[in-house]
Amino acid sequence: MIKIIFSDMDGTLLTSENKLPEGFDEMIAELKSRNVIFAPASGRQYASLLKSFKKYRDEFLFVAEGGTLVMYRGEEVFSHTMEVETVKKVLAAASTFKDIMCVWCGKKDSYILRDFDKPRYTDDMDKYYTHRIIVDSWDEVTDTPIKIALYDPTGNAGKNIYDKLAAFYDSLQVVQTIDWWVDVSSPGANKGEAVEHVQQALNILPEECAAFGDYMNDCEMLQAVGYGFAMANAHPDLKKFAKFETLSCDQSGVLVGIRKLMNDGLI
Repeated sequence: MIKIIFSDMDGTLLTSENKLPEGFDEMIAELKSRNVIFAPASGRQYASLLKSFKKYRDEFLFVAEGGTLVMYRGEEVFSHTMEVETVKKVLAAASTFKDIMCVWCGKKDSYILRDFDKPRYTDDMDKYYTHRIIVDSWDEVTDTPIKIALYDPTGNAGKNIYDKLAAFYDSLQVVQTIDWWVDVSSPGANKGEAVEHVQQALNILPEECAAFGDYMNDCEMLQAVGYGFAMANAHPDLKKFAKFETLSCDQSGVLVGIRKLMNDGLI
C-alpha cells in the first residue's frame, strides 16, 4: 500500500494559472484518513511551500529547492549543501551573463544582489522565493548554500543560462527547470535523491511511494518510486521514465492519478 505521494508543483499539481486544482482539500482529507503523507516536491523555496500550504505545514512533508532540502513538521530530514567557494565560482561566471539574476539559495533564506531588486526580476521570483534578503555583495551571505538559481526574464534560460554553464556540467548538477529558470547544485542533488533519503528516514519502500512530475528535473523522482506518473503536458522525454501517465495540470491530473491508485486498491 502506498504511504507517501510526492508531487511537483508548477506544471503538475498547480494549474497553468498557478492555482491548486478544485477538490484538492477534499482529496488531502481522504489521504489523511488513509494515513498517506502528501509531499510537495519543488524547486521552490521552503518558505514558499509553507506559504502555499499554510494549513498543512504540520502535515505535509516538503521537498524544497529541487530536492536539496527536505523538511517534515519543522525538522530537517535531509539537505545537500554546496561548498561556498564553488558557489562563488558559479556566481562569478554568471555575472558575465547579460540581464541574468542569480539567487543564493541557503538553508535559512534566499539572497539576491541589490542591482536586481526590481520588478522585472522579482515579480516572477515572488512565486518561488517568497522571502529574500537583499545584499550588496555575496561576501555578506553566511547562510549555508544548497543551490544557486538563475533567472532569465526573457524566458530563454536554455540559451542564455544553461548553454553558457557548460564548463560546470561535469562537476555540478545543472538543470533547466522551466523556461525562465536554471538550477545549479552539487553532483547527485535532485528530487530522486531526496525521495530516497525520505524513504530511509521514514522506513518506507519505493513500492510504497507514488510521484507526479512534468519536467526533466522530475526524472529521478519518478524513478525512485514504485508508481511514477507523468502529466499529459509533461516533457516528451520525461514520459519515457514514467510508468504511468495522467491528465494535464489543467485537468486536475494529480488528483485523477491519486483516485486511480485508490480505485486500484493501492491506497
